[in-house]
Amino acid sequence: MSISEQLTQEINEILEAKWTTVDAHDVPEAEKVALGNQAKKIEATVLYADLADSTDLVDGYKDWFAAEVYKTYLNLACRLIRANGGEITAFDGDRVMAVFTGSNKNSSATKTGLQINYAVRNILNPALKTKYPSTAYQVEQAVGIDTGSLFIAKTGIRGSNDLVWVGRAANYAAKLCSLREDGYATYITEDVYKKLNESSKYGGDTDKKDMWEKHMWSDMGIAVYRSNWWWTPA
Repeated sequence: MSISEQLTQEINEILEAKWTTVDAHDVPEAEKVALGNQAKKIEATVLYADLADSTDLVDGYKDWFAAEVYKTYLNLACRLIRANGGEITAFDGDRVMAVFTGSNKNSSATKTGLQINYAVRNILNPALKTKYPSTAYQVEQAVGIDTGSLFIAKTGIRGSNDLVWVGRAANYAAKLCSLREDGYATYITEDVYKKLNESSKYGGDTDKKDMWEKHMWSDMGIAVYRSNWWWTPA
């Protein structure tokens, strides 16, 4: 069978096969999702943490320096995701995707975003300045968060495959990372904002202030919320 014939056969098999779905409460392990048209459905909150201007970083600095920035940023993001109960589900170059489940999924994801902002501003950038005092480079990044239903299927071929996360939450969270306007580093949808507990919505030592500012996402024509606050990790 030629490769063209094989592709035709496999595409038709995928298109003709009926989907079977199972409701899930936790993030499924890849081994427990079959490669055929079988999927898990879950209510979850998706977080994307994305390093800004990575093309300029790679083009304008030594490869080893860019690698150090990638490694340190993704390391701190992953540590904070795990510390707040999130499951790391994918890496895509300079960004990481995580999924939060459970009754506090929106507040936990949002807390993570604010903690990533703290760690970049107050730990990573000062460390880079100390190590490389002559460089003007400073890490800029953004976190996007949305919540909703996810349809989780396995894609690829036998021996080389991964899970694909289909749903608005994954799509919007990834797109929100590209906003990064006026120093705002954390963006959440209105659905997330409405479900936040008080500690993830209000900040300040004495007078509690809303940490989130309503903002029109012009590309999508919807209101979202953005924040330039940070949350010190315990």
